[in-house]
Amino acid sequence: MTLMLRALFGLAALAAASVPATAAEAPPPPLTISAQGSFFVGGRDVASESLSTLPAYAAAGTITVDQVYVRYQIPVSPTRTPLVLIHGCCLTGKTWETTPDGRMGWDEYFVRQGFPTYVIDQSWRGRSAGSPAAINAVKSGKANPDTLPAVFSAGREPAWTIFRFGPEFPKVFAGMQFPLEAQAEFWKQMVPDWSASLPVPNPTVPALSELAKRLKSAVLVSHSQSGIYPFQTAALDRSGIRAIVAIEPAACPDPAKDDLAPYKDLPILVLFGDYVDQSSRWAPRLKLCRAFVAAANAAGGRAELILLPEIGIHGNSHMLMQDKNSLEIADWLSGWLDKRAPVKG
Repeated sequence: MTLMLRALFGLAALAAASVPATAAEAPPPPLTISAQGSFFVGGRDVASESLSTLPAYAAAGTITVDQVYVRYQIPVSPTRTPLVLIHGCCLTGKTWETTPDGRMGWDEYFVRQGFPTYVIDQSWRGRSAGSPAAINAVKSGKANPDTLPAVFSAGREPAWTIFRFGPEFPKVFAGMQFPLEAQAEFWKQMVPDWSASLPVPNPTVPALSELAKRLKSAVLVSHSQSGIYPFQTAALDRSGIRAIVAIEPAACPDPAKDDLAPYKDLPILVLFGDYVDQSSRWAPRLKLCRAFVAAANAAGGRAELILLPEIGIHGNSHMLMQDKNSLEIADWLSGWLDKRAPVKG
C-alpha cells in the first residue's frame, strides 16, 4: 500500500471516528409494496449511417435517444405525494439507492413513509441510452475529429472537493458525515457524462414534464447538476408539478435574466449541506440561489432556502442523501413535504 493510500485511509478512519457513534438500530420490518416496475418517458427516433464500425453490425438503422428510464415503487395505500428523484453529474439513479456502506437509501425510505417513489436515470446516462453515431462517424472517416462530442468523467481527486469531503484531496473536513470507509463503493457509481454534448435544456427536462403529467401531482427532487431541471420543467409546463426540492443545485434560475412567473405559488425548497462557505465552487452557487429565492418570493412565490447547519444538522457533504445522517435529513424533508406539498384531497 502506498504512503498516499495509507494516509487516505487513515484520514477516512479519523473522519469516521469524529462522528458520534450511535446505537445499532434494529433492522426495519420487511418492505411491503403494492407495485414496482419501470418504463421510459420521452425519446425520439434517429436514423443514422454511423451506428457501428463493426462488420457484424450494420452501420445504418434507426435508434431511439433522449428517453429517460424510470423505476418506481408504490407503497400499499400511499398517503403522500409522489416523488421523482433526479441524480446529478457523473452519476445515475443509484444515488438514491442503498448507500455505499450498505444503509437504507432515500428511495426505500420514502416508500416506507408512504410516498410513491420514482427514480430516474438522466437522458444519455445509465439505462437511458445515447447515440454512438458522432463517435463512429469520426472513426469511419465520415466526419472531422473536431465534431467529436464532449464526454467527461469526474476523477476522484477533483471530485473529492466537488463533493465536499474535504478542502482538497485527501484532506477531510472535521465532523464530515460521508462514509469514507466505504468510498470505494461510491467511486464505482461514477459514469461518463454526456451532458455537455446535449442541448439546453437537457432532454431530461421535457421527459420530466411528461412524467409529471402522467403522475398528475409530483414533487421533483433534484440534485447538483440536475438542480436546475425542475425549474426548467416548470417553465416549460407547470402541469403535474406539486413542488420542487432542489438539493445543492449547481444553478438556480437567474432573477436578472429568467422569468419568475412559472414559480408563483409553487412550493420550492432549496437545500444545502455543510462547509458551503469553505468551497469556492459552491459558495457562489448558494449566493445565486439566495437571490433567486428572494426574487421569487417578491414575485408571489413560496420558496425557501435552508442550510442544514442552521437547523442543527451538521457535517453534511454534497452527497447528503448518502451521508451517515441521511435518514435524519430525509425525515426532516418528509415533514417539510407534509406542510408544503400535502396530498390534494
